[in-house]
Amino acid sequence: MEEIKKAIIEYAETSKKTKFYFKDMEKAVQSKVPGAKSRDIKKAASELVNEGTLIYFSTGSTTMYGLKGRGITEDK
Repeated sequence: MEEIKKAIIEYAETSKKTKFYFKDMEKAVQSKVPGAKSRDIKKAASELVNEGTLIYFSTGSTTMYGLKGRGITEDK
């Protein structure tokens, strides 16, 4: 699980976009951790949100993820 979290954070820090969809994050993590299952990635992402490392960004129709403090990801 820690390896998956590390891959998520690395993707969030190096991604060209400050907000990203779960599917994009999932592909990036699976390239770093080949055995990672979608369910485990989702669980790790939720833990990172609960820890305050990642935040959710809702567009109304879909939910995206963002690294807290990177880009315009927080409500004013």
